[in-house]
Amino acid sequence: MLDFENLHPDTLAVRAGTLRTEFGEHSDAMHLTSSFVVGSAEEASLKFTGQMPGYIYSRFTNPTVSAFEQRLAAMEGAERCVATASGMSAILSLCMGLLKAGDHIVSSNSLFGATIQLFNAYLGKFGVTVTYVSPTDVDAWAQAVTPATKLFFLETPSNPLTEVADVAAIAAVAHSHNALLVVDNCFCSPALQQPLKLGADIVVHSATKYIDGQGRVLGGAVVGSHAVLEPIYLFLRTAGPTLSPFNAWVLLKGLETLGIRMKAHCEKAMELATWLEAQPQVAKVYYPGLKSHPQYDLAQRQQSGGGGVVSFDLVGGKAAAWALIDKVELMSRTANLGDTRTTITHPATTSHGRLTPEARAAAGIGDGLVRISVGLEHVGDLIADLQQGL
Repeated sequence: MLDFENLHPDTLAVRAGTLRTEFGEHSDAMHLTSSFVVGSAEEASLKFTGQMPGYIYSRFTNPTVSAFEQRLAAMEGAERCVATASGMSAILSLCMGLLKAGDHIVSSNSLFGATIQLFNAYLGKFGVTVTYVSPTDVDAWAQAVTPATKLFFLETPSNPLTEVADVAAIAAVAHSHNALLVVDNCFCSPALQQPLKLGADIVVHSATKYIDGQGRVLGGAVVGSHAVLEPIYLFLRTAGPTLSPFNAWVLLKGLETLGIRMKAHCEKAMELATWLEAQPQVAKVYYPGLKSHPQYDLAQRQQSGGGGVVSFDLVGGKAAAWALIDKVELMSRTANLGDTRTTITHPATTSHGRLTPEARAAAGIGDGLVRISVGLEHVGDLIADLQQGL
């Protein structure tokens, strides 16, 4: 008999979390309803109090959303997943569920700009403090801990410089201080990296990116153990940053092709990064698959591929970066990533534009930095587009 608990993630991406109705549909059903009917007042009472399983109201219980949660949890090797309306609502939900006034976060200083904005502008209003450290300096994480530290938070690879953090080493530091390690797995997805198996306690996703993979819908997820995720689920149940059933159905379809898409993204990104390194207009290329990457050896151990994001510094700073972005004809000028279509952006004035100049400098985000999310077009055409732009 098959060992269903040890199936490959590519198989889980297609088969896990399939909920069939009495009609026996082969593909996943889409349950577009706001609420669910019960058979009696007693049944309603038992379901609302959690004494009986079942669906009540689509803000916090929906079969299609449940199918997506079960599938993603299986792929990450987790007990449970809580799906949310977007990647940022996933981070908000975990913070609201797990933190209180007076708590402290140790965070990587290399994060998506909106995450830093959430930590500084909003969590700070409620008495949660944050200390930012280099994602690659394990000693700095230990030195930043205070008696109030509850969470460690990092992205690996980071946005936009693709820095790779040592998840196992940082998890050991967090656990020695009774803190939880949260890893944003957006750049790799479970197809390339499973942080929980490396020691992380929680994984967060912007499912909008590679999980959907085609720029169609928004979605987010928090993945971990039942015990850790229960207060996060209770926040979602009350506050309602909920994934819609339609978006959940689209994301289920996205998961089915995640493995083959990520392999293609990695192959094309590696070829593009190698070409960029040879161009005289390019001062530096950031891609974990390159041997020139500072954490190349760690990436080889921790990830099964380099991912689809390539960043590079141009000689000539902002003027050169803007000129290239304006001249490309094939690539899409948008700050989104993880799409079948290649996208190009200037992080210092888009995704990280709300950070102070000092914060951008501390994170290594210069004015000449360009980020490309390599899609599924023929890489020769992408190179030709950049060549004429340069």
